[in-house]
Amino acid sequence: MNRLTIHRVMLWAALLVFAAWFLTPMYVMVVTSLKDMAQVREGSLLSLPTAPGFASWAKAWSGACTGTDCRGLQPYFINSLAMAIPAVAISTLIGSVNGYVLSKWKFRGSEFMFALLLFGVFMPMQVVLLPMSQILGWLGIASSLYGLILVHVVAGIPSTTLFFRNYYIGLPDELIKAAMLDGASFWQIFRRIVLPLSTPIMVVTLIWQFTNIWNDFLYGVVFSGADSKPITVGLNNLANTSSSVKEYNVDMAAALIAALPTLLVYVVAGKYFVRGLTAGAVKG
Repeated sequence: MNRLTIHRVMLWAALLVFAAWFLTPMYVMVVTSLKDMAQVREGSLLSLPTAPGFASWAKAWSGACTGTDCRGLQPYFINSLAMAIPAVAISTLIGSVNGYVLSKWKFRGSEFMFALLLFGVFMPMQVVLLPMSQILGWLGIASSLYGLILVHVVAGIPSTTLFFRNYYIGLPDELIKAAMLDGASFWQIFRRIVLPLSTPIMVVTLIWQFTNIWNDFLYGVVFSGADSKPITVGLNNLANTSSSVKEYNVDMAAALIAALPTLLVYVVAGKYFVRGLTAGAVKG
């Protein structure tokens, strides 16, 4: 065995060790969610379920209801879908237009405006809680899904603008100038030339925004009402529900249900996310 082969074996061994280290919590969550409470109490964390079942998943999803009060994740899951999909679409669309303007249609003060938007990427979320609450109250959409959508759209515009602006800088200016010479308008150039070339960065932005919005807890707990709480708040409520017996299998199943959409997005579109990053999402 030569030195190169030894180095490769050592590298693969190290990678497998790190992969096992990071995947062990996921393994524990999955196997625990498939056990009944008797096996959870008597067995070890790493043991496989002797009689795997999805009773804990059903309970985490539907919950135990008393009148109209349900502790399951179903209503919270639906709220998150109703909030995340329009918020992701709107913030991505606005970010693409902003990036197009700030990279190809520069005007006096455009760099200063971009700097202000860039400041929003690094601004702590806690800073906007009070002013945003006041604005939502003035608009009459406080404690509603519409308010949450607006909050996430506004919070996502700086990041989406940064992504698209840095990507569009790499597009040849000759394309825009040639289209202008042919008489194409601002929106025609954007719709027929720029957007068809934006697939890599569009995928990056959609995944980035969906992950951030779906996993957000702070805005969800502050700006939501009784009927508009997202999945993260529902998961927290379920995990902290007072009960005579702590059902860890239900908690694990609930955490997996809450994580499934983002896991599915990365499994389906993960390779496009990496391609988009290397195509210019973090360039500039």
